[in-house]
Amino acid sequence: MPISAEVLANVKADRIRRVSDLANRRSREKSGRFLIEGPQSVREVVAWHPDVVRDLYVQAGDASDGSHDGFANQTIAAIAQAALDSDIYVHRATREVMTRISSDAQGIAAVGDLTAMRDAMRFDGVSSHGASANDSPVRDASSHDTSVEDAAERDAHDGGADDGSVRGISGPFVAAFWQVRDPGNAGTVIRAADAAGCDAVVFVDDCVDVFNPKVIRSTAGSLFHLPVVSMTTGGFFDRARADGVRVIAADVYGTDDRKPELLPDVLAERSGTRRITDDPHGDAILFGNEARGLPRDVLKRCDRIVSIPLYGKAESLNLGTSAAVMLMSLAMARR
Repeated sequence: MPISAEVLANVKADRIRRVSDLANRRSREKSGRFLIEGPQSVREVVAWHPDVVRDLYVQAGDASDGSHDGFANQTIAAIAQAALDSDIYVHRATREVMTRISSDAQGIAAVGDLTAMRDAMRFDGVSSHGASANDSPVRDASSHDTSVEDAAERDAHDGGADDGSVRGISGPFVAAFWQVRDPGNAGTVIRAADAAGCDAVVFVDDCVDVFNPKVIRSTAGSLFHLPVVSMTTGGFFDRARADGVRVIAADVYGTDDRKPELLPDVLAERSGTRRITDDPHGDAILFGNEARGLPRDVLKRCDRIVSIPLYGKAESLNLGTSAAVMLMSLAMARR
């Protein structure tokens, strides 16, 4: 698809206003589009989901500032070329127009198709648009879902370690977050789950919109690497039970009759033998709201409660740090 010869320069143009308005959730739902800002996120969506991208906007260069092939810098030029190779329409624009689109664009922004992205992010028949407690666990065979069985089969073929130990068959490894409201936190935990090799991220109950531009920007591209879905609290536990997935709550206090286990003890339990016992069930690690954690009624539905010990004087860890520590620790124990 050709690059537009025109350099967009009118900051008041309807096209530019519509793209800028995608920062608003109502505009995203009405238009069926969402905004991806900045080189990292745009590079990853072009690389992993080019079919989702409808338009790419890039800052044009000026011959006097040493521009690269008509683009503001080499990074933008490389992403634009990758987009053109994938038949994505590329629009060059002035610095002022790019700033009007988003003050966080850093010279590049993409417009994605909301429905196409939700379909691409499906996990086990559930999409990022949400699922109710009554949703059927039956998967659509024609979709590109990552299923519980697919995750187990993939893990089984990961092979053995160099020391001769053999990795056993393990079920899915899922990161779940209950009522996460802060966009920056949501993006950070998606990135942590991606780094830990999670099979999916589930946002449970009333959480921030994952297509909020700040969420996408905070994932640094990880949103486009793994399924991210939304479910109700009841739907989450029903699906976990139906698929035989253990729900492990990450919580400091536990309940009156169930005190949390310490993470080092859980890790020691899981890494006590060289050959990992075959375990097709898998785990869903459930983290709570940034301010309130997990309520008692949710904790009572979890199979285990695990806490991260604090050895210094800090009172607590924030959600992003807790998720990174817990998920990476459990991920290493699984390998």
